[in-house]
Amino acid sequence: MTEFQGLNALVTGGGSGIGLATARLLAERGARVAVLDLDPTAAEEAKLPGYAADVADDTSVRAAVHAATTDLGALDILVNNAGIGAAGTVADNDDEEWRRVLDVNVMGVVRTSRAALPHLRRSAHAAIVNTCSIAATAGLPQRALYSASKGAVLSLTLAMAADHVREGIRVNCVNPGTADTPWVGRLLDAADDPEAERAALKARQPMGRLVTADEVAAAIAYLASPAAASVTGTALAVDGGMQGLRLRPAAR
Repeated sequence: MTEFQGLNALVTGGGSGIGLATARLLAERGARVAVLDLDPTAAEEAKLPGYAADVADDTSVRAAVHAATTDLGALDILVNNAGIGAAGTVADNDDEEWRRVLDVNVMGVVRTSRAALPHLRRSAHAAIVNTCSIAATAGLPQRALYSASKGAVLSLTLAMAADHVREGIRVNCVNPGTADTPWVGRLLDAADDPEAERAALKARQPMGRLVTADEVAAAIAYLASPAAASVTGTALAVDGGMQGLRLRPAAR
């Protein structure tokens, strides 16, 4: 498949997990891809040009987007994937942690999009895809801060889609369920009983397993591709049925 031939893409948080899977898939399908990450080593090992950037720092983002776009020659696709997690109820994280997570998960999307927009406006096929979460649309226990940040990403996606549709820039997001990524692995490692926690996370998704990074990457690729030319302001769930299905208990 070469539907991205001639297109240039930038993926934030592309050094691992969903971001790295997305960068690899876009490259396999013909795109020229650059990766922004705090540590782009894994992307570079995958033969993808990497640029060190901290999405919590505007100067860092602007410099990295400029360098990457200059090297690519143009920019057609931006995947805002960089993000961090948080656990606990609304009472469990102090103000500093709330500011830190919102700064990365929400303002990181703002900063990178803001830096990329002048380049995207020059593209005949401009698309932004934000990595959101099932946490934006379903009440999950012990995820108050994370859910608030991803709820903001969902609303931001819709607002950006409205703002830029007449400029020819499509904006969508993917809402993964619990995915088998290094970040989820770290959460499991921190649990009192990691195996029991993994089993519980699998069980709450109707398909009975975790989502894979490659499955989320495939959804991102669709939303970024010319095949989705009439799709904007959409949240595509990749959650094993968690948001929409209400199954009866299995027969014993």
